[in-house]
Formats: sequence, structure tokens, C-alpha cells
Amino acid sequence: MLPGMWSSLFPCAPLRELSQHTLQSHLNIQMAAIRAMAQQSEPNRKTRHMSKKMKIVVIGGNGRIGTRVVNNLRQRGHEVVAGSPSTGVNTITGEGLADALTGAEVVVDVANAPVWEDKAVLEFFETSGRNLLAAEATAGVRHHVALSVVGTERLLASGYFRAKLAQEALIKASPIPYTIVRATQFFEFVGGIAQEATEGQTVRVPAAMMQPISSDDVAAVVANVALAEPLNNTIETAGPDPIRQDELVRQFLEATGDPRTVVTEANALYYNIALNDRSLTPGDNPILGPTHFKDWLASQPKRSEAVSA
Repeated sequence: MLPGMWSSLFPCAPLRELSQHTLQSHLNIQMAAIRAMAQQSEPNRKTRHMSKKMKIVVIGGNGRIGTRVVNNLRQRGHEVVAGSPSTGVNTITGEGLADALTGAEVVVDVANAPVWEDKAVLEFFETSGRNLLAAEATAGVRHHVALSVVGTERLLASGYFRAKLAQEALIKASPIPYTIVRATQFFEFVGGIAQEATEGQTVRVPAAMMQPISSDDVAAVVANVALAEPLNNTIETAGPDPIRQDELVRQFLEATGDPRTVVTEANALYYNIALNDRSLTPGDNPILGPTHFKDWLASQPKRSEAVSA
């Protein structure tokens, strides 16, 4: 375990052997520390962690979230390896894993499956997870951080979410201290949601409640967690504003100058999954990202601008 709060409070007791009451009490302390870190200015965050430079490996480090996490951590003075097949680090074949993890204290796994077919996506997350966790154990990694999805256990009609749940189970069964960060749907996914639900010029979506978040805010939370003590638990992060899916898509289309019409249908599916108001929303006290959807929308190009560009 990383030196710090947990080891100083309980030098002889592994975190997983603490009583539920004690565990929850100190989980709350760590959560408060992560929230406070998220609210600090960038210079303050950098100063806080410059005193202990760590080697951190980010699996999926060239992706949407991974690139942001890598940049965030490098700006704070840490040695960061962006691990992906394109950089010679392959969690499926094991290629490059041992070298990449040598000397690493923290591994952040934000990799996503290249295909979503039920069997293939399960094989990806299970194979990648087993290989990565085994390599971490050999290398003496002290904290495994993984990005997952809010509502995973409520979305098991989808093979993708069954695979994510299997990934989480592997992490929890591993001896390596961990923190799982579950995020709600990203703002950047709204266009894809609209496209998936389009028939001609009509977009048919349910009015299920959501609480989406920006990719930048997700990456900031993941980076903060990577620099904190492992929780051996799952935390959630979401955007600041609950909004129904039909209104979310409608606002996106209007803001980007898209002429398609949104029709609200109670039985419309979300990537072939039936939703209710709990399916995609966080539980109590998630870590809230600061970016509002309306502010993010204001930064998006209009459809005519995107075409001309």
C-alpha cells in the first residue's frame, strides 16, 4: 500500500480486513480528500503532489480519456507511460507489459474494447484484466485504478456491461489494492446516442433520466484518484445536472444546428437496452464534475461550421 493515511492509521491491518464501520468511516475521509483535490486550482494540485514523483502507467493512454489522464498527471510532475498496442504495450498478448510496469506504483486502466460483440468484448476485458493484474502483481504495483460505468449492474441485458462487470470482479478478486471509478455517460457520446436512435429525420429516444459528464471532468477525477490512496471500493462520478435523455438529445441537436426531430417514446431502447430513471444515474453523493452541459454545448461547432471546416 502507498505510504500515507491508511498505512499510518492501520500499520498492521490490511484495509480489506477492517470492520465495515471503520472502513466506511475512512472511505468517507478519502472521498472527502479526492473531492477537495478536484476543487483545488491547477497550481495547488501540482504543488501538492510534486513532493513525491511516481511512475504511473495508463493503459489505453492514447484514447479519449487516457490522453487526458496522461496529460493531467504529467503536468503534475509524474513519470507517465501511455500504454497501448501502438506504443508496444499490449494487455491481450502481454507484449511490453513487464517492461512498462517496471518501477510503477500505480496503474490506471481506461482501455476500451475494440469490438462490442458479446463474446469478443467479454474475452477482451477478461484476458486484458487477467494479464494486466498478473503483471502488476509481479511488478509490485500498489494501486490499480480502473474506469467503469455507472449502472453497470443494472444494464446486464447488454453483453458490453456484462463484460465490464466481469472486469470489475477480476479487480476485486485480485490482491492488488484498487479503486474503481464509475462514470456516467459522456457529453461526447450524445451525438452517437442520437445517431443510434435515428430513423430518417426522426430520433426516437426515451425520457429516462441521465446525469452525463464531460470527458475532461472524468479524466480529472481518475487522475486525482490515481494520486490518492487506494479505496478498495467503487466510487461514482457524474455531471452536475440531471437531465432526461430526450431533452439531452434535443438540446444537442438544436445547439449544433441539426434539423432532425426528437420524438419521446417510453419504450424506445438505448443501444437495445430498456431504461428506467435509475439505469444511468448515480447513487448518493457522487463526485460531481464542474462542467455544465449547456456550457459544453456552447463550445461545439454548428453543423454548418463542421461541414465547411
